[in-house]
Amino acid sequence: MATGHHFTVSDYVNDDASYIHRGVFTDERVYRRELERIFSCNWLYLCHESQLQKAGDFLTTFMGETPIIVALGHDGKLHASINSCRHRGLPVCRTDSGNAKRFVCPYHNWSYTVEGELSAVPQEKYLQNPPDKSSLGLKKVPRLESYRGLIFGSFNEHIESLDDYLGDQKFYLDLYFNRFPEGIEVIGEPHKWLLNANWKLPVENQLGDVAHGPYLHNSLIEKDSDAVHEINNHGLNCVAKAGHGAALRFMPEDSDPKDIAWGLEGFGMVMNPGMEQYLLEVQKSAASRIGEIGARCKGLTFGVYPNLSFLWSNSTLRVSHPRGPGQVEYWSWWVVPKDAPDDVKEALRINYNLLFGPAGMLEEEDSEAWTQQYIGSRIPDARDQRYYYGMGLGEDGNHPDLPGLVGSCFNEHYARQFYLRWRDEMDDIDKINVE
Repeated sequence: MATGHHFTVSDYVNDDASYIHRGVFTDERVYRRELERIFSCNWLYLCHESQLQKAGDFLTTFMGETPIIVALGHDGKLHASINSCRHRGLPVCRTDSGNAKRFVCPYHNWSYTVEGELSAVPQEKYLQNPPDKSSLGLKKVPRLESYRGLIFGSFNEHIESLDDYLGDQKFYLDLYFNRFPEGIEVIGEPHKWLLNANWKLPVENQLGDVAHGPYLHNSLIEKDSDAVHEINNHGLNCVAKAGHGAALRFMPEDSDPKDIAWGLEGFGMVMNPGMEQYLLEVQKSAASRIGEIGARCKGLTFGVYPNLSFLWSNSTLRVSHPRGPGQVEYWSWWVVPKDAPDDVKEALRINYNLLFGPAGMLEEEDSEAWTQQYIGSRIPDARDQRYYYGMGLGEDGNHPDLPGLVGSCFNEHYARQFYLRWRDEMDDIDKINVE
């Protein structure tokens, strides 16, 4: 493409999203537009309610590139504020999580309540006209809502409710987050690491790309294994609403409960008798919480637009935080059933650390693939060669039992729907002058 070419929307993503321009992953001005139109306008995952238990509990996170403090106030409500002092802009909280009465800027010692209100200005006692502290609180995230303990925020005051935003994706989220009698909890701090890749690459992978498993991960996932045959025969990619996704195995009605209970077997996972018994008991009562259809679903990967992912069998929530067109800060939390016995939680911890997280066996292979995909996207003489996203084009459709558009596990419609939504939200991308 010539330098200075003014791209139209269709230059980046064609009308059925079967072809994606490499600049979607590399162009700086596209990235800046994403921060404005995607990360400032949608619901973004912040944390899980289990991480904030007592008044004053807080954690720090990001919405796009914007640093955020999420805290449980002394009023019993959740508050999310931009982590930037109203005086000179320094972060007022420099810790990942904890419990506090005040957040204090290190520069001039302006202090704020955990609710985000300006509490004290040390210098004001020397002034004849002190500042109006009531107007100088931290900037609030105007919308906070939660679903099944998953807390989301949005800078868009007029955004639809989280319930409407998720739509039928709630059915797929419930398969895990409503499966266990006492719900789930997040344990410990997130793993965080930087990758030289675009933020969308981990997202699209975990919306439904299970087809790469026996190839990229063939050291653990053999092509002729029972687990791969099960995915080939029963695997589905589901798009309840454009941008969201769920990859699962929809098992036959007459399946043995043991074959549906978790979905760990065959992927190098560690099991023990206590874990097997616990998961089997959960499976036997699952229909009472998620229905007969839900109880037949073995989840693989789920995604909520734009950047939340969940890997079922590896007990991990993860967020793809953008740090530029060619860098992503990846966060991964360990998630477990709240009422699981300690030996079950320990087995799940081993599984999580073995396969995912910065040193996980599968994580390292995925990370290398995303990094190499970004490098490939920057090849100057290949910019006229768009990526093909047309696998299974026209083969997805309605399913008699599952909501949304459903296709085989090899159908890339989860990615096409993501990029069609992306294209709609980047609606005046044609104003971007690509260098």
